Amino acid sequence: MINQDRLWNRLMELGSIGKQASGGITRLSFSEEERAAKRKVASYMEEAGLTVYEDAVGNLIGRREGRNQDAPVVLVGSHVDSVYNGGNFDGPLGVLSGIEILHTMNEQEIVTEHPIEVVAFTDEEGARFSFGMIGSRGIAGTLVRDQLQNKDQQGITIAEAMSEAGYDPSAIGQAARPKGTVKAYVELHIEQGKILEKRNASVGVVTGIAGPLWLKFVIKGEAGHAGTTPMNDRNDALVAAAGIIQLIEEEAAKTGSTVGTVGQLQLYPGGINIIPGKVEFTLDLRDIDEAVRDKVEQRIVTGAERLCEQRSVRLKTEVLQRVAPAPCSSVIQEKAKEACVKLGLEPISLPSGAGHDGMQLTELCPMGMLFIRSKDGISHNPAEWSSKEDCADGANVLYDTVLQLATKE
Repeated sequence: MINQDRLWNRLMELGSIGKQASGGITRLSFSEEERAAKRKVASYMEEAGLTVYEDAVGNLIGRREGRNQDAPVVLVGSHVDSVYNGGNFDGPLGVLSGIEILHTMNEQEIVTEHPIEVVAFTDEEGARFSFGMIGSRGIAGTLVRDQLQNKDQQGITIAEAMSEAGYDPSAIGQAARPKGTVKAYVELHIEQGKILEKRNASVGVVTGIAGPLWLKFVIKGEAGHAGTTPMNDRNDALVAAAGIIQLIEEEAAKTGSTVGTVGQLQLYPGGINIIPGKVEFTLDLRDIDEAVRDKVEQRIVTGAERLCEQRSVRLKTEVLQRVAPAPCSSVIQEKAKEACVKLGLEPISLPSGAGHDGMQLTELCPMGMLFIRSKDGISHNPAEWSSKEDCADGANVLYDTVLQLATKE
């Protein structure tokens, strides 16, 4: 259906922009590398016969008209920015596959009822400003001026970077799509995990995007001399923290769908011969079912309070971020499964543990996602890899899914 070689060659060509000596790719938002990548993508859009434009937050968009130009548009896409020293498939696969399916439709002279647009969202990753999904927030109408004050490591704000790149930070509201103007959003992405690989499957249909809950735990005990304080006379903050971390693993594992990660941990005062008097650590807790996630949170916090009371240390918890999970549209899931069957692929369903632009659009339109197999589950790493054949399978499923959505209903 789609041109497998054309898609692959464009993936490899785009991957040369921002490539590091290590083999990884760094394309931060509003950087020259990202701008060069968008120029290259714009040239692919033009080759595909699309009308190309940018919106007020820098989203690059290629439009293919439908029979009814005023009908709600079907959106498809992803991003071309990267993390530091990342891989070549995370984001670009979705953008270039979107272009490829529209290129194929033009070659086959297929006319759809609804217009279709492929979008390369601005700054999905958030690597530069520690604040991501700028482009999808802009289209959803949820991006606000205060958020543009987030700074990068050089102290440059998002607003300043936008201005330097030729955008007007005061005009971000112009990127918002009114409700009713978007029929659906579909994204093809690498899985960034091992589920499909373990199932020996090239393509999966995503059921929903897990919502991250970030908590900070601060435990205060009493610092003391490591050699002179008896074991039964200690208020060791780290021992209490170790018990909580073990509890996190146990409670998250019980549900079969929740994941919990302690990603940061600091000890104070931090001497090799000092009993830790204070410990701080973070928890990233995720599930595609918000009620399940929040029940796990309750059990962890209650258990942590009990452990700290038993060890005579003080506990303080702080919510750093609470994001609701984003369920994928059942209608889009069914159309994607039908597309898999047509292509002789087993329709495998799986959740997304990572965040994606689509989770910003759920109040605007129905949202769906497709995954393709990731080699060894590796992502955000120069070793990130998906095969040429799997990329083509994913693009073909995307083609049929979008074609169904863009027909008259």
